[in-house]
Amino acid sequence: MSEQSQPGPRTFTSAIGHACNRVILLIVHGLALTKINPNVLTFLGLLINIGASALLWVGQFRWAGIVIIGAGLFDMVDGRVARETNRVTRFGGFFDSVLDRYSDLALLTGLLVWYGSINRHFYVLLTAIAMSGSVMVSYTRARAENSIPTCKVGFMERPERVVLVIIGALFDRMAPVLWVIAVLSNITVVHRMVFTWQEAKRLEEAQLRPATTPK
Repeated sequence: MSEQSQPGPRTFTSAIGHACNRVILLIVHGLALTKINPNVLTFLGLLINIGASALLWVGQFRWAGIVIIGAGLFDMVDGRVARETNRVTRFGGFFDSVLDRYSDLALLTGLLVWYGSINRHFYVLLTAIAMSGSVMVSYTRARAENSIPTCKVGFMERPERVVLVIIGALFDRMAPVLWVIAVLSNITVVHRMVFTWQEAKRLEEAQLRPATTPK
């Protein structure tokens, strides 16, 4: 074997990632053997997030963070199980996207109730802004892709928001997390609006441009 073809040394973080991926693959394989419908896994993820929302509702942030991690496992495996069992469908992707939105709203609703119960009215407003931005990030992409081929710009998508909520819950630092989500999600929405305007204009100009005839 040549020196160039030898794999480089494995770092600590890559070793953790490799181990986690192996665990996920084992879980996926086990679930595939049970022949469970991937949509059932998606629905179970929603139910677990509703349980996490109930914990946020009563201020049990650290327990909520642990439960959200469990719900994230279902988010990671449902699509893989669908591919493993050859059950990838158009409806499955749609169903997963809709339930993801409900999961997001459930978690933020739990925070709304908590802050309302302790009379932190400013944080009720901040959570509402974060909630609006979270929904609009997904909506702007879905709506934009009816007019342009793709709109994946921006950086505050669902995985980033979920990770932030988990960090805020586990370390009891939800207030700064809400600030980050509220600001960056709405910046992402504006970014997608500008990008869609630019792309739509470019496509319209290309359609209006007369075709050149070959000589």
